[in-house]
Amino acid sequence: MEEYLASRIKIERPIYEQDQIRKKYQYEEDPEKCSKFNCNENLNLKKGIVKLIPSIGWLAHYRWKTDFLSDLTSGFTVAVMHIPQGMAYALLGNVPPVVGIYMAFFPVLTYFFLGTSRHNSMGTFAVVCLMTGKSVLEYSNPSYFVKNLEVNMTDDPLKQKIIYDYSPIQVATTVTFVVSIFQLAMFFLRLGAVSALLSETLVSGFTTGAAVHVLVSQIKDLLGLRIPKYKGYFVVVQTVKSIFEEIGNFNMAAIIISSVTIIISSLNNELIKPLVAKKSSFPVPIELIAVIIGTLASKYGSLPDTYNITTVGDIPSGLPYPEVPQFSLITSVVVDGFTIAVVSYTITLSMALIFAQKLDYEVDANQELLAMGSGNMVGSFFSCMPFTASLSRSLIQQTVGGKTQIASVVSCCILVVVLLWIGPFFEPLPKSVLASVIVVALKGMLMQVTALPSFWKLSKMDALVWLVTFLTVVIVGIDIGLAVGILMSLLSLLVLNFKPYTCLLGHIPKTDLYLDCGKYRAAEQISGIKIFQYSGGINFATKCIFKEELARKVEINPQKEIIYRAKLAKYAQIKEESILKPKVAKIERIQNKITTDVRCIILDFSCLSYIDPSGVSMLKGVVESFKKLDIPIYVAAPSDKVYEMMSKCNLLDEKKALLRTFPTIHDAVQWASDIFNTNLNSNISIVSRI
Repeated sequence: MEEYLASRIKIERPIYEQDQIRKKYQYEEDPEKCSKFNCNENLNLKKGIVKLIPSIGWLAHYRWKTDFLSDLTSGFTVAVMHIPQGMAYALLGNVPPVVGIYMAFFPVLTYFFLGTSRHNSMGTFAVVCLMTGKSVLEYSNPSYFVKNLEVNMTDDPLKQKIIYDYSPIQVATTVTFVVSIFQLAMFFLRLGAVSALLSETLVSGFTTGAAVHVLVSQIKDLLGLRIPKYKGYFVVVQTVKSIFEEIGNFNMAAIIISSVTIIISSLNNELIKPLVAKKSSFPVPIELIAVIIGTLASKYGSLPDTYNITTVGDIPSGLPYPEVPQFSLITSVVVDGFTIAVVSYTITLSMALIFAQKLDYEVDANQELLAMGSGNMVGSFFSCMPFTASLSRSLIQQTVGGKTQIASVVSCCILVVVLLWIGPFFEPLPKSVLASVIVVALKGMLMQVTALPSFWKLSKMDALVWLVTFLTVVIVGIDIGLAVGILMSLLSLLVLNFKPYTCLLGHIPKTDLYLDCGKYRAAEQISGIKIFQYSGGINFATKCIFKEELARKVEINPQKEIIYRAKLAKYAQIKEESILKPKVAKIERIQNKITTDVRCIILDFSCLSYIDPSGVSMLKGVVESFKKLDIPIYVAAPSDKVYEMMSKCNLLDEKKALLRTFPTIHDAVQWASDIFNTNLNSNISIVSRI
């Protein structure tokens, strides 16, 4: 049927040049657009408020009878996960465990009103907590860590004499405040697209490297070792070195607790959870069970006194009093704050987009910046670290049946009860249990290393970005690794920009199709016409590449060709009888170098994304040099932006008649074939020329 239809399709229209198309079909260079201040939507105060506070809109249409039960179940499940994860990840931030539960309450309530994702479970996340913990360790007074272990300061001689007089909570809340400032600034500047700087490859390599940091930081608690906390760079290297030096002083009780917790949690995740999921959407809260059993065993078995087990320690009851962040510390943590702001936003937005695509609803990237910035601002006054979305909790929230962020409100209500009355119950909890919970939760991020072979198959450059980012994060540090990863991503874009795809197009007989001659056997080059396709952009950096690729593909170097023709003309003036045999041979060699079969070159600009004034200047020079060889150049299918740039730079000046442009390749070919009497085998007839 397709072949039958194709044989009957016939297109009859005039040959158009680009300017004729624009005039005939009334192209407007700057069409009037509705100003954001004149649009009815923005003049409507009600819609403006709903846009600023999305919860007002969807709460008005919330189906309480059908959706609330699902959100209630989901909220309870997520709250159960928040308790062990919050306490465990807070330790990564070098702050008291209760901070992790604070983070699941204050900023999450703010996100409920302002966020646009219905399924993101906001709160603690291992990578963000670890990045915050770096600043906490750097700028806190070491005396706060003496009860666990003194901070090792010998890795940075320049900072040995600097003793900061800040508590871990003060440093963490100041970092949170700085993060909120950056995210709110990005919102007002409409920079939601900044997350595009962090590609999927970069994020994968970065989070995998950060997961290695987390894993190494938990080995001491898993084995019951007492080693110093290192700060600065090469933390993983120094920590691993200390672990090997102290490996003989392991605590067998801690190892047993860790092993049992990890084995049971892993068996639950790999075997029990899939079986339970078939019968019930409510998962087995294995982390909470481990925390409760660990707490009871430690308390009634006197594990700290008998086996010297390190426990969580003091957990205050009640909600924290509001406290202003330490503004004097802002300049010190501004770099870390910016890094955390971008990373946490990227992770949150990525998860939000995944759920939005899966469940068919929209997420506003800039509104997410407002929600996160506002949540962090509130959290900075209530002893919170920067919050972000958790993949594991978000998946559970959606899988259990959560419909909206009402599930987060339910979770917050349950956690208030924990903060007011239940918190001190977990004081005897061994740290090895929390370390085990963290390690089991890291599996997903650590398994991202298996994605490297697939990245390598798809793109060597992407694989290199992943590998360099991962190794830099692991060996040097998280912040340096992120910076190097971004630079590598930008460098890869630059390298790819310097390797544009170019080819010669051939004609498919009896059609108006023009395809790559090197890849389509049926594509036939038209006698006397070279059709050159360039994919990419032409700017000051790539203009020479375009020029070289054009000369290579059409096999004509205008400068050399002009020289050859000048020499041939010079020898032609010499009388034939006076020419010696060596001269005759030289003339023949020159004639062989001169291209005689190319009568016209068509530049296919359908894949040209951009051209700047430098590129237009180069193109003008190319056109003029080929014109000296009596080889005209036509441009086919330029975008409006490319056409306008060429027009502004006087390349399309009708008086100079340097260049002709056509809306399609076929128009250009038909024009050239009419002029040069080139025979084309096509079933598309052109009825007349304008």
